[in-house]
Amino acid sequence: MQKKAPERLDRGLLVLAGTLLIGAIAALLDSTIVSVALDAISEDLDASQAALPWISTAYLLTLALVTPVVGWAVDRFGAKPMWMFALTVFLGGSVLCGAAWSVESLIAFRVVKGVGGGMVLPMVQAILAQAAGPGRFGRVMSLVGIPGQLAPIMGPVVGGLIVEGIGWRWIFFVNVPVILVALLLARRVLPADGERRPTHVDRRGLLLLPPGMVALVYGFSRIDDVAGLTDPVTLAVLALGALLTALFCVHSARSADPLVDVRLFRSRSFSTSAVLLFLHGVAVYGALFVLPLFYARSLGYAGGVIGWLLAPQGLGMLIGISLAGWLVDRYDQRLLVLGSTVLAALGTAGFTRLADAPDDLWLGASLCLRGIGLGVIGVAIITSAYRDVPADRIPRGTVMIAVVQRVGASFGTAVVALLLAAHLSGTARGPGGLESPAAYGDTFWWVLALVLAMFVPALLMPRRPPAEDAEDAGSAEDAGSAEEGVGPVPAADRPTSAGA
Repeated sequence: MQKKAPERLDRGLLVLAGTLLIGAIAALLDSTIVSVALDAISEDLDASQAALPWISTAYLLTLALVTPVVGWAVDRFGAKPMWMFALTVFLGGSVLCGAAWSVESLIAFRVVKGVGGGMVLPMVQAILAQAAGPGRFGRVMSLVGIPGQLAPIMGPVVGGLIVEGIGWRWIFFVNVPVILVALLLARRVLPADGERRPTHVDRRGLLLLPPGMVALVYGFSRIDDVAGLTDPVTLAVLALGALLTALFCVHSARSADPLVDVRLFRSRSFSTSAVLLFLHGVAVYGALFVLPLFYARSLGYAGGVIGWLLAPQGLGMLIGISLAGWLVDRYDQRLLVLGSTVLAALGTAGFTRLADAPDDLWLGASLCLRGIGLGVIGVAIITSAYRDVPADRIPRGTVMIAVVQRVGASFGTAVVALLLAAHLSGTARGPGGLESPAAYGDTFWWVLALVLAMFVPALLMPRRPPAEDAEDAGSAEDAGSAEEGVGPVPAADRPTSAGA
């Protein structure tokens, strides 16, 4: 059968993607931009050292709490009203955070921001997946995926410039004009929702999955050294999170309309993509935990310089995402993930030789190569995840993807923190109290192993070129998908433009 050329990205779809991108930028940067302002906040608000981590942790826990309900909310109220609601709540939270008078009030207002911020990224993916269809989704995600991939890198750079220039409160106030523009555009551009299918509140799911997510993320955030692994409170919280999540999976498999549908994992493309997204979160956020510490504690660089030293990975991701948009709609995503994993592994391998004191240019080139590989992988696996998800289940599939990504990021950070602490234990400090570069290099061997682990699910991905005529529901490949339990999206259910 002759393959059709990829569908054109029409003006309406590009305008829709741009509108969503504006709304997503502030929310995506917020998860990392605050980290460089903690010292200034501590001094200005007279915050204790014990209270400071909760400025970030409160936001992350709220993201974990909100994410599982996004799919139900979109089904119940519609995508456009929920998008407007999420941006409005995020805007109000930003203003309140900038006006905070104590660290306690700031933590409370960060929870408000998290309610809005936790809805943004899953809704971006859900709205675009429905509007673009599988034939164009990869190219569209390469556009809106840029801030998501760059946020962990650019957040500290942007935050450092704002804090040094106009003060820490402006890392929150700067969101105001951006969100106001996003609200105005969304009101005019986002298509009105059509007839919504009846839905009910999965009360049992609400009692199981959101608390389970919070417990897992909080438990992982408590592990920052070897002692954290044996801490009774940490172990109890993680066990509770795992139990609640397992109980939810049993409930979801038996429920007619669950909060998040685990039956999506019957699709081979969705299940392998979910595992890859988990490992991708581990690889990205685990390294982002250890790299700033290496530059600060082993090489002695100041915070403002560290942000720029991390920038090559952001540049590499920008290149990778830009290439992915063209590649994933034309070539087999399985081959793209395998090839990109090789690039990411080669870039990571450069940091296993830190004991040999490589220069900053070599490390920057390694980071750039690593970023290219991770950028292509991120877009390719998200595109593959949606390939067999029916249109009416896209919001629930999007939530599942977001849950997997956030748990993977938390797990990756905790695992790498534990490994670094183990390698630093017992090592002598160098001149000026600097930590051993060899310990950081040894930790990166584990990071490399986590990157290479992506080969296993990548090899299990189905071999189906995405550019193939997705409307041929009678093809053998589509029949194979139906046998797996999740069929292809019917052509009549796929809007072909932003206003469809």
